[in-house]
Amino acid sequence: MEVVLLERVAKLGQMGDVVSVKNGFARNFLMPQGKALRATKANLASFEAQRVQLEANNLESKGEAEAMAAKIDGQVFIVIRSASDAGSLYGSVTGRDASDAATEDGFTIDKKQIVLAKPIKDLGLHDMIVVLHPEVSATITVNVARSAEEAELQATGESIADLAAAAEAEAEFEIAELFDDIGAAASDDDDLVETKDEPSEEASDEDIQPEA
Repeated sequence: MEVVLLERVAKLGQMGDVVSVKNGFARNFLMPQGKALRATKANLASFEAQRVQLEANNLESKGEAEAMAAKIDGQVFIVIRSASDAGSLYGSVTGRDASDAATEDGFTIDKKQIVLAKPIKDLGLHDMIVVLHPEVSATITVNVARSAEEAELQATGESIADLAAAAEAEAEFEIAELFDDIGAAASDDDDLVETKDEPSEEASDEDIQPEA
């Protein structure tokens, strides 16, 4: 099906372009969302009559989107979730979760504006694209952690694997110190036993009798 685009559509074209798309894509996405019209003679004439107004509206909304992008680009939002020691989530984090976290921090981002190839299923820092306008987007980061403290550590660049490795190394060090202490105590006990078994020099002198 041939359609005329009413706004820029990624990978398709700019406003006013007539492009050929699959029927289902046109009927289920482009036309219901007001992004395109079927490229009939009447619709093309209607578009040309409204082109100036459409372009003006587009510039206005683009300016608003750019102002919003300047505020949210680079923002980090924390999402607390339960996870295994290996960092796998018991569930997943979606665009809705990111939208809710942004709202809690005072930003208005619709979940439909967030582009997420697949749900997040691991702890850590994850970037998301926010499409604010056909020509304007921003990048936000979602810090998925099991606690606020863990989120703070992750924000410094420490991964869950690094934290787990550090905890394991600390545990191994404590165990090694414990065995060293036990070994040192056992060595002291052996020295004490040997000392008790050896005759003292004074006792040896007293036992020696002068010859008659």
